[in-house]
Amino acid sequence: MKTVSEIVRLGPVIPVLAFDSVEQGENVSRALHAGGVKVLEITLRTAAGLAAIERASHLADDIVVGVGTITKPEHCAQAKKAGAQFGVSPGLTKEIHQASLDAGLPLLPGVMTPTDIIQAMELGYEIVKLFPAQQAGGVQMLQALNGPFPSLKFCPTGGITAETAPNFLTLPNVVCVGGSWLTPKAALAAQNWEEVTRLARAASLLAPVKA
Repeated sequence: MKTVSEIVRLGPVIPVLAFDSVEQGENVSRALHAGGVKVLEITLRTAAGLAAIERASHLADDIVVGVGTITKPEHCAQAKKAGAQFGVSPGLTKEIHQASLDAGLPLLPGVMTPTDIIQAMELGYEIVKLFPAQQAGGVQMLQALNGPFPSLKFCPTGGITAETAPNFLTLPNVVCVGGSWLTPKAALAAQNWEEVTRLARAASLLAPVKA
């Protein structure tokens, strides 16, 4: 089982995915993997989420599938059963933290404020997700947070685009970014999987992964 620290260093971008159907999820996951993306965050924002996680987790030996939008403790066990190898939450409670431990599901918890960060660090987290990143202050916010929290690493997610991602990835406290631009709605509607692969390939080359 990989740790969150290992997972976030497998590529500069973790695509945040929401699928209308399991079949769409399989096609998109294949297309992303073909473009060099090894880590997927399949969210529970749609009814197809858990089944899509199960399908995607069997597509390749080197693919790492996570579950996103964990907002309830029971999501952890459900996702682990479906084959998820890590979890991502928009926020953090002690109940979700304990549920992730009980399920054996490494967690990337969401934070937005210094208070959120202190609470996450008290629970032992060294890598967190800044969410929603752009709305929370973006690059300037992360630069400011590096002062009081120099050892903490971030995966900013929310409002990041192909154009702005490099600005985040140059920061010393950012290990990767999360984003949905790899799967534009028009491409999915047209079943243009080649476009998804093209965007994935470009994202994979955005920046070297920091040690």
